[in-house]
Amino acid sequence: MKLKPDEIGVGATEELSLRVSIATLVRVIFKNPKDGNLMLALERKATLRESEVEIKSQPFGGAIRILDLDSIYNLIGDFHFDSERSRSEQDFRLFIRPSSWSVLREFCIQHLSIVDDPILETDPARELVEEFADALKINLKPEQYVSKPVATFVEDEAAPTQNIHAKGVPTVRMYRIFEASITDASLAHAMLENSKSLSDQNLCELVGKDFQNGGKGNALLALPLKYLTEYYLGMSPKDRNKPVLFETHRLDETVSAVLEGMNALKYQRI
Repeated sequence: MKLKPDEIGVGATEELSLRVSIATLVRVIFKNPKDGNLMLALERKATLRESEVEIKSQPFGGAIRILDLDSIYNLIGDFHFDSERSRSEQDFRLFIRPSSWSVLREFCIQHLSIVDDPILETDPARELVEEFADALKINLKPEQYVSKPVATFVEDEAAPTQNIHAKGVPTVRMYRIFEASITDASLAHAMLENSKSLSDQNLCELVGKDFQNGGKGNALLALPLKYLTEYYLGMSPKDRNKPVLFETHRLDETVSAVLEGMNALKYQRI
């Protein structure tokens, strides 16, 4: 790799001006133990931003890992990661030349559909395990759920990112969508109880206790899948591109991407 240690972060190289984020989003569903209705589980996150606590819920998932950096370099030449953390974990959050996006886009579409691809991580298991541990303090096991790929979405029009490591930088995105069905009844019960027992105020208190580590609090939010889907279907496709308020919960703009039958204008389904 022809990457220097100082080629990290925003503005390291003017030519590498387009940020690319390739991630998984997981539609985590389970049956409500009380009535059998399908529930959608979202990751509820509280983050300290300056002097305020921001609370929002989003699909489980996160940046995929690049398993073979040389393959990316051989395809598009120089690039750099958007942060030291992305570099250390080899997360697909890169700055590239804008002219390289079209070839990189097709490369990723091809490789994300390959099971156990040697270049790109194509399974959501790692992220699910990490995020269930954060939100539920539970070690998620393979026998507790069944997952399957659903689709790939591309956001070709660069839009400013809210990521704290590159805030405001024009970013194009690709999401590999999965569905994970929870098959363990005891886990489903724990998920529902976590959603009910931890309020937004509880999360704010967790953020305060974790102030020295950046201030973060994680929990789970379980919502009736049918009613949530109907809520989104009642919106215009344009409004689905934005964060929305469902009951008292602020939902991230990516929630629409994991719901069936949605059309959000900024996403192109592959």
